[in-house]
Amino acid sequence: MVHAINMAWERCWILSPYFVPDSSVINALQLAALRGVDVRIVIPANPDKRVVWWAAHSYFKTMGEVGVSILRYEKGFMHQKAVLVDDRLAAIGTSNLDNRSLRINFEITMMFTERAFIEKVAAMCEDDFDACSLLNPAEIKTWPLHFRLATRAARLLAPIL
Repeated sequence: MVHAINMAWERCWILSPYFVPDSSVINALQLAALRGVDVRIVIPANPDKRVVWWAAHSYFKTMGEVGVSILRYEKGFMHQKAVLVDDRLAAIGTSNLDNRSLRINFEITMMFTERAFIEKVAAMCEDDFDACSLLNPAEIKTWPLHFRLATRAARLLAPIL
């Protein structure tokens, strides 16, 4: 996944209901944004697993500061797992962008390089973006204290989430 993010030059879109990446993925996403890549992370606005959702929010301040766009899917629960890198790669599967999916569970993600399929994934992502609200980095400062504490506490559990 890190290699796929590092090869992005135009866009890197990630849709995952459980977004708890390790430091190598965070660094790759931040570097991509700094080099001008359109980096978008889509998570559900209404989670089914609060602790994982809180942990995801713990990454958004530093990611937003370098230009990563965080979108929250508002139209029900988003459960798709998709990654789109430029017009060169689409990844679809059962793996979330978290330690458990990528290293512990028996999950699978297929990588596609066929242009027609990538275009369909891009269109699907763009449709989903229409059902999203953008997290404004300034909004993070207005989160209630109990929510900020919950995100920090959940981040401590990130390696096992």
